[in-house]
Amino acid sequence: MNDLSLQELLCLNAVVEEGSFQAAADRLHRTHPTVFNAIKNLESRLGLRLLDRSGYRVSLTTEGKSFHLKARQVLDNVAALQKHAQFLAAGEETELRVVIGDLCHLPDMLARLKRFFDDCPATRLHLQFETLTGPVERLMDGEADLILHHIDEADARMEFIRLGKVKLVPVVAPGFLRFAIHGAITPEQMRDYVQCILRDTATHTQHREYHLIPGAHSWTVSDQFMKKELILQGMGWGNMPYHLVQDELADGRLLSIRGRYFKESQLRLVAARRSDVMHGPVAGRLWEYLQS
Repeated sequence: MNDLSLQELLCLNAVVEEGSFQAAADRLHRTHPTVFNAIKNLESRLGLRLLDRSGYRVSLTTEGKSFHLKARQVLDNVAALQKHAQFLAAGEETELRVVIGDLCHLPDMLARLKRFFDDCPATRLHLQFETLTGPVERLMDGEADLILHHIDEADARMEFIRLGKVKLVPVVAPGFLRFAIHGAITPEQMRDYVQCILRDTATHTQHREYHLIPGAHSWTVSDQFMKKELILQGMGWGNMPYHLVQDELADGRLLSIRGRYFKESQLRLVAARRSDVMHGPVAGRLWEYLQS
């Protein structure tokens, strides 16, 4: 085991993933004999038969499956170490990609980001706005370093910092309904009224429907500000973040229809990043800043 080499592990992994010695050699830009001998030497030194060569495609033996699982972990750790070394060699990131979700209180969040990036003049902030499942999709696709949104906190692919809760309230404009507002308005009563909903910016993730009444007329808008304006104009109703409509609720330009069937709800706002990738020094300081 003292002479176990990284190249032998790379050859084993390539054969397993490609299914043949020649395909593995092509992937690693090596010759067939080089890959074959690397694994033969590895098996000899370990005293184990790792590969079953009797079939059309090379496959792992029972012992090989167990060994490959651990070898894959070693290769992943080496790749992470190489990535970390690249970060250290390159210095601070020249760009950081942050996605703000539709529920964020923009003045507060932008003020936080400004305070941080004022001290990072060499790093360009690439800021993007996404709705519904869009922020998480951008993060998991590697198109964002950090998102500010709500997530499934049970998803182990992400680590997160809880930033607070956002209250959602169902609202209408005065005169929008043909009946008096009361605490027991039913979905059936609202089915004939246009419901304003957000367009999900995710492109390949299954979309989730939030507070949508089945069979109801609906209009789709691109963001919460457009949604609010449509509701103010009496063009529809919908659930809105309370911080966006609190002034209008206070002065009567909007009315809440919360009650037995249409309840206020809350979603937790978090800062989230992937837990399976390395993060550069600026991203690390931003994470610590948000934690504090």
